[in-house]
Amino acid sequence: MNSTLEQEINGLGPWFHNLHLPDGTQTAPKHYFGDFPAFKWREIASHIPSNLSGWSALDIGCNAGFYSFELARRGAQVTGIDLDPHYLAQARWVAERMELAGRVCFEQVQVYDLARRAERFDLVLFMGVFYHLRYPLLGLDIIAQKVNRLLVFQTLTLPGREIAETPDVALNTNEGMNHRAPLTAPGWPKMAFIEHTFSGDPTNWWIANHAAVEAMLRSSGLRVIGYPGDEIYLCEPDPEHPSCVTTWNRAEYLAATRIR
Repeated sequence: MNSTLEQEINGLGPWFHNLHLPDGTQTAPKHYFGDFPAFKWREIASHIPSNLSGWSALDIGCNAGFYSFELARRGAQVTGIDLDPHYLAQARWVAERMELAGRVCFEQVQVYDLARRAERFDLVLFMGVFYHLRYPLLGLDIIAQKVNRLLVFQTLTLPGREIAETPDVALNTNEGMNHRAPLTAPGWPKMAFIEHTFSGDPTNWWIANHAAVEAMLRSSGLRVIGYPGDEIYLCEPDPEHPSCVTTWNRAEYLAATRIR
C-alpha cells in the first residue's frame, strides 16, 4: 500500500466494510468478522442475476458500499442509502477509486423517507437494517412497495425454524379473546423487544423468530422464494396476496407516512 492511499483510508476510518480496492489494498483487513461483508455476498451472489444491465437497484443501509459496487459491476444502476455521513463519505471515495461513480449514487436517506419518493427498483437489498428500526413493520411495508422484481432481506432472528398454523384462534371457542394459549406455541410469529441494548448497540430494537419474519414478509405483499443463507430471505412481489396497506388499510399507512 502506498503511503498516500494508507493515509486516505485511515483518515476515512473506522471502516465497517472491508473493501478490496483495485490495487489489492483492503480498507479493514483486520475486521473482527473476517472478510466482511464478502462472505455474506458469497451467500447471495448466485441468487442474483449475473447480468443486471437495465436493472435499477436500491441498497438500504449501504454503509461503505460493498453490495452497491457488486451490483454495479453486474450492470445495475444503483442507489445506496444510509443515515451515517461517515459511511457515505467512504462509499463515495471508494466509488471513485473503483471507477464506478457513474453507476452508483449515495444519499443520506431514512427508510421511512422512501414512502414519499416515487421511485421503484427492480432489485432491493434490505440487509442488516430491519432490526435497527424502531418501527419495523412500517419500514417493511414501505420497502415492499418499492420492489419490482426481487428483494434480498436479512435480519437477526431468534433460535428455531418452527412455523405454527396461525388461524384466528379466538373464533369458535367458548373462551373467545381469552383463548390465547396457542400464541405461546414455538412456531407462532413473535418478536423480542430490546428495551436497552443488544450487543452493546442501542439501535438493536427487535429480534423476530423465523415464523414472524415470513409472516411479516407475506403481510407486506411479498412471497419468500428462497433462502440463500442463514437469516436471509429471497422474496418477490405476490400480486395474488397484496399488502393490506395497498387495499383496505391504506388510510392507516397514509397517516403513518404523512403522505396525505
